[in-house]
Amino acid sequence: MPVASHVALAAVVVVLTLANVLNNRLMPSAYVLTSIVTTVVLLFLLRSAGVGWACAGLGRDSVRRGLTWGLLLIVAVAACYLMGALLPVTRDLFLDRRVENAGPGRLAFEVLVRIPVGTVLLEEVAFRGVLYALVRSEHGAVWATVVSSGLFGLWHVLPASGVNTVNPLFTRIFGVGSLGTVIAVTAAVVAMALAGVILCELQRRSGSLLAPAALHWATNGLGFVTAYLVVNSR
Repeated sequence: MPVASHVALAAVVVVLTLANVLNNRLMPSAYVLTSIVTTVVLLFLLRSAGVGWACAGLGRDSVRRGLTWGLLLIVAVAACYLMGALLPVTRDLFLDRRVENAGPGRLAFEVLVRIPVGTVLLEEVAFRGVLYALVRSEHGAVWATVVSSGLFGLWHVLPASGVNTVNPLFTRIFGVGSLGTVIAVTAAVVAMALAGVILCELQRRSGSLLAPAALHWATNGLGFVTAYLVVNSR
């Protein structure tokens, strides 16, 4: 890997570490703004390394293919969530305490702004776009997937710190206290790393960042909507 790529890769990791701390600890109220600024910086670092947009899934030629994949994935996720919400055996998965006091305004903000702009835009550009492209351009898709997915898992250490308390089912599975938190965070990191592999493969097969972005938004955004409906229908 050329020096420029090494420097860019190291800079990307530093920028993402700072953004993660800002979003989850120091300035959570500025989550969306921080994510937008970070995304712009990451794209600048990608270009400074001389890596093309297409390698990051941002080429114009792949837009139509990415949109097709994305639409199909959104429909598939919606169908799965609908089935999960209707079946008693899986309905408890959507009992998320974070949506208990959410009104229509909060629902719209989460689904239309915070999730697509604050979460999906940054994470897809960072992990399936910039990081993936920097590594793939020199070491191939396998290493790009390993590095991107591993870092994507670690990215979720701070956000997952309270995951064992947001759902009664998760509390029963992981327990409470420091040990429960460690187990829950470890499980979340592993799960997100595996999810990262799937998202990287979507980028590789479709050639577009739109495909993993659509799946990411559908999983988070429609998940929030489903949890909102389940919690408020009890």
